[in-house]
Amino acid sequence: MAVNAAPDTDTRTARGGSEFLADLSDPTAGRVAMARELASENVRMIADPAPLGLGCFALTTFLLSLFNAGLLPAAGEPIVFGVALAYGGAIQVLAGMWEFRKGNVFGATAFSSYGAFWLSFWAFVTFYAADIPDADDRATVVGWYLISWGIFTVVMWVASLRTTAVLALLFTLLAATFFVLGAGDVAHNEGLTTFGGYLGLVTAAVAWYACLAGVSASTFGRVVLPNPPLYRL
Repeated sequence: MAVNAAPDTDTRTARGGSEFLADLSDPTAGRVAMARELASENVRMIADPAPLGLGCFALTTFLLSLFNAGLLPAAGEPIVFGVALAYGGAIQVLAGMWEFRKGNVFGATAFSSYGAFWLSFWAFVTFYAADIPDADDRATVVGWYLISWGIFTVVMWVASLRTTAVLALLFTLLAATFFVLGAGDVAHNEGLTTFGGYLGLVTAAVAWYACLAGVSASTFGRVVLPNPPLYRL
């Protein structure tokens, strides 16, 4: 069985009985996803979509966090919306769909969901925010929207504890970011929003690290940036 496959020395692959290799560099894959990859020749022909999804998430989070942290003027915030629609939203959802094809339940759920988050963020700001004329009411409902995503992130954080160390750290930071930003909007506290912006910048940096770890492992054919798995094959 694939769960008993032996890892290749100095690589991020595991060898099954058929001598096919499973890519262990996918930061979102746990034991079951690795077993499925070893079991299916068709899945092995699909490039790892996780670095793409992580890159989508990182860049969009980074841009929005610059504004939340007060490092860029609020008047420039519309630059985020196009990125949220195209890269953080549509392309990240596609990464999730490819994770479904690879049999990676965690990656599929995470990328599809956070891609939908960015699409819903874009849609709300573009089409629906003006329907809430009172600024305080608007901030309050946005705050609960963010807190709701924080709750979902906690659910994903529990599952991430059997993926990789960097991904578990990413979901820890992301949950904190959602809750702090949500609390800042609900309490109308600019200090919390600023702090949440800085947390978002750190979250984006960790996501970029995971992205680079996956891409560099593919191009170099070996581990360049460590991202220890939290599971055993």
